[in-house]
Amino acid sequence: MTAKIGVQAMMLKEKVEELGAYETFKKVHELGYHSIEVSQIPMTEENVSEIKRATEEFGMKIASMTAGLKPMQPGQESLTTDFDKIVKDCHTLDCDLLRIGMLPFEAMASLEKVIEFSREANAVAEKLTEEGIKLYYHNHHIEFTKYDGEYLLDIIRREAPLLGFELDVHWVHRGGLNPVDVINDYKGKVELIHLKDYRVNRVPESALDALYAGDMKTFMQQFTDIIEFAELGTGSLDFKAIIEASLEAGVRYLLVEQDDQYGRDPFDCLKDSRDYLVGLGYGELF
Repeated sequence: MTAKIGVQAMMLKEKVEELGAYETFKKVHELGYHSIEVSQIPMTEENVSEIKRATEEFGMKIASMTAGLKPMQPGQESLTTDFDKIVKDCHTLDCDLLRIGMLPFEAMASLEKVIEFSREANAVAEKLTEEGIKLYYHNHHIEFTKYDGEYLLDIIRREAPLLGFELDVHWVHRGGLNPVDVINDYKGKVELIHLKDYRVNRVPESALDALYAGDMKTFMQQFTDIIEFAELGTGSLDFKAIIEASLEAGVRYLLVEQDDQYGRDPFDCLKDSRDYLVGLGYGELF
């Protein structure tokens, strides 16, 4: 199966609110993307219906969908409270990959809670297998915290052997590792990759103004807070090496994502990222 480059829809959640799911997906199609990962879009009956209509009309594929293991906010769907509904949505949208977007908040500072989460996720993964659906876990930087010399991500892999992994290359890099090395290490366990660049900005003039005014605290805060999410090709990551490693690892979907667009229209950001990937020679993957 040839890997496909698509879009992570989290960056389009405000467009869905403004335009509706159908028109948003139509615009993604017009930009030249034909695969999309659904995240942070309320899976109401109307949205599911409109997503289905768009994918069928425009020949698009739902790469994966999103669900938490437990609700992280009041009223949020989860695999423990809405299992049947989530499975039904996956089948309706012909999607066989489901991903957990992040650790439960209480697990971020507790190894015991991480192990508890991993074992519960493994049990749900086994249950989903019976429905023809694979469960995946998406990392941030916190998974590269070490416990007794072992990365948290590796602990999750060990404690949840049925769980697959969606590797986010920006967060891997921010966690201090080379994304290519992690992709190679997780070969056979990864079918989803988030293509997200990592940009270091210049120190702003306001930081120097604070420094000259004797406000060292403000200067240091602005000096250390200069990392941004970026359109592909405008940051520091080596996407040629990342994509080649992903293809070698058997990844199914490479999903363009930019968590913050800093005032730009996300459709413009997606166009720039696509143009960059086409320029790298990956136009046939769209």
